[in-house]
Amino acid sequence: MNTEEFEDRLKALRPRLHRYCARMTGSAITGEDVLQDALVKALHARAQGAEVDNLEGWLFRIAHNASLDFLRESSRNTVVPLTENIEAAPMPEADIVAISFQTFLRLPELQRCAVILRDVLGHSIEEIAGIAECSAAAAKSALQRGRVALRQLAQAPEDTRLPLMSGTDRRKIAAFVDLFRGGDFDAIRAMLADDVKLELVNRLHLAGRDRIVPYFTRYAEVTKWRFALGAVEGQPAMLVFDSTGPMDRPAHFVLVDWSENRIIGIRDFLFAPYVLEATDWVQLG
Repeated sequence: MNTEEFEDRLKALRPRLHRYCARMTGSAITGEDVLQDALVKALHARAQGAEVDNLEGWLFRIAHNASLDFLRESSRNTVVPLTENIEAAPMPEADIVAISFQTFLRLPELQRCAVILRDVLGHSIEEIAGIAECSAAAAKSALQRGRVALRQLAQAPEDTRLPLMSGTDRRKIAAFVDLFRGGDFDAIRAMLADDVKLELVNRLHLAGRDRIVPYFTRYAEVTKWRFALGAVEGQPAMLVFDSTGPMDRPAHFVLVDWSENRIIGIRDFLFAPYVLEATDWVQLG
C-alpha cells in the first residue's frame, strides 16, 4: 500500500474511529482531539516503517490506546455499580446509537471498549481482543457485562450537559452568530487577533488573520447555511443548519475561542459531520 492509498484509507475509516473515540472519552469534541492524536501516531509509525497486516485493527488499537491515555491523564472514569439481572443481549442498533457518550463513559474501560466495538461497530470477539490486547475470553466477558450495565444505565434519567456560559461569553458568541447571519464578515475580520488560528476539522489548519480571509469568503458564497446561537456539550457554539435539508438538527457547528474581545481560534466542523452523532446540543436563539 503506497502513501496515497494509506491516507485514503485513513480518511475512509475516520468516522468509524471517531465513533469509538467519542464513546470511549465521553465527548464528541474530545473524541475528535483524541482521534487526531491517534492518526498522527499512525502516520508517524507508518513513516518509521511499521508493517501493518490488518490496517483497521491496527488503527483501532492506536485509537484505543490514545483514548486510554487521555482518560488516565484526566481521571475521568466514573463507574457506577450495577446489578446483573438483565439478559446480556445486544441492544437494537437504533437504541445504542442514541445513547449519549456520557452514558458510555460510566462503563469500565474494557466493557466500554467491547460494547462499542461489537454492538456499535460490528467487530468480532477476536478483533476486540486484538485491539484491547486481552484474551478472547476476557473480551467476551467484558462484552456480556457491558451489555447488562449499558441497559441499566440507559434506563436512568438522561444526564444532559446544560450550557454554562457567563453573560459576557453569551454576548460574544451571540454577536459572532448575528454577524454571520447578516453576512458582515468585515466586522468579524476586525475582531480577529493577528495570530488567530483556524481549524477546519478533518481538512486543514491555518494561522494568521490574512491567511484565513478565504474562510469567510466561502461562507459568503454559499447561501444554504442558516446560523443559530447554541451550545454543544455545554460549550458556546454557532449551530449551522442546511436549509436545503431537514432543519430539525444542525448540519455542523463552529466553536470560537476568545482572548478578551479578540477571536484567537475558530474550530469549524463542516467537514466532520460525524461529530454530531448522539452529541448533546441545544439551540439558544
